[in-house]
Amino acid sequence: MEVDLTPTQRSLAAGAREFLVNECPPSVVRAAWASAEPAKRLREQLGEIGFLALGVPEEFGGLGLGDLEVALILEECGRVALPLPLLESMVATLTLAEYGTPSQREQWLRALASGSAMATIRTDDQTLVVGAGEADVLIMVNQGELHAVPSGRFTFQEQAVFDKSRRVASVEAELGDDTRMLGGRDAAERLLDRAAVATAAFLLGIASHLVESTVAYVATRHQFGRPIGSFQAVKHRLAEAYLAVETARPAVWCAAHLVANRSEEAQIASSVAKVCAAQAEALANEHALQCFGGIGFTWEHDLHLWLKRGKALEQAYGTPRWHRRRLADALFAVEAI
Repeated sequence: MEVDLTPTQRSLAAGAREFLVNECPPSVVRAAWASAEPAKRLREQLGEIGFLALGVPEEFGGLGLGDLEVALILEECGRVALPLPLLESMVATLTLAEYGTPSQREQWLRALASGSAMATIRTDDQTLVVGAGEADVLIMVNQGELHAVPSGRFTFQEQAVFDKSRRVASVEAELGDDTRMLGGRDAAERLLDRAAVATAAFLLGIASHLVESTVAYVATRHQFGRPIGSFQAVKHRLAEAYLAVETARPAVWCAAHLVANRSEEAQIASSVAKVCAAQAEALANEHALQCFGGIGFTWEHDLHLWLKRGKALEQAYGTPRWHRRRLADALFAVEAI
């Protein structure tokens, strides 16, 4: 299938890039390693300009948009290594809008649209929850069903991480009939598809930044009297990474479109998107570090902010190996005669 962006969608992505580049430079990401305040300020700003309302229906004060628009925003978030669990909150918002009970939708969607509340998710295979300490509501899978658990009904214990702007925690939740959402097992599986596509979009943004920043670096770094970007080995590395990124982008857009439209092919497409984006980011991660050389290992250089976030997200919401196995099961399964 062929998927292209509308002028409105392109304008949305361009506006997000302009805002995030100005308001979330590397200094803000670094500050978020030590304190939650920078992320809190960013959340308030994102609420003010309407980005948090993307997936909220218009009747609850939102924009009524879907997974593709969310993916475009998350790609731009990846470009700046946004130190905020926006990925999880947007996936939770879309899920609440689709599968929340009337009371759950009324309780949470307006607050999520304004930024006065944040949400996070826990899929069936997930042991740790991102942003549990800042979340007002947790959308989680339990025995094949979705539950919307308010912060007063779950406890968390933060765990050690190597990317301290993406805090994770183990969670214990108190579930009941009042936390149960609609949709049953189909809704639970759809949560994973949605999270995989959103993660793929964020990875795409990280990979794009790594390629672009490395191209800029090798054009100015000189060795043996000329820019290292003129060396064939460097050109090959960057060409390989660039090709992987540009190949992954339509896979992510297509998957987001199919998930938004509840296509029968959405599950396969979401796994393709996650595998392609994780592979693109892994290549960009490796080649950026090799091209930057020793300086890329240092704390003082900003490169590590993207390298660490990328490595964390490669494994999030289904590892590439898990998604490849899922694809194999779907493509080569033989129906019983």
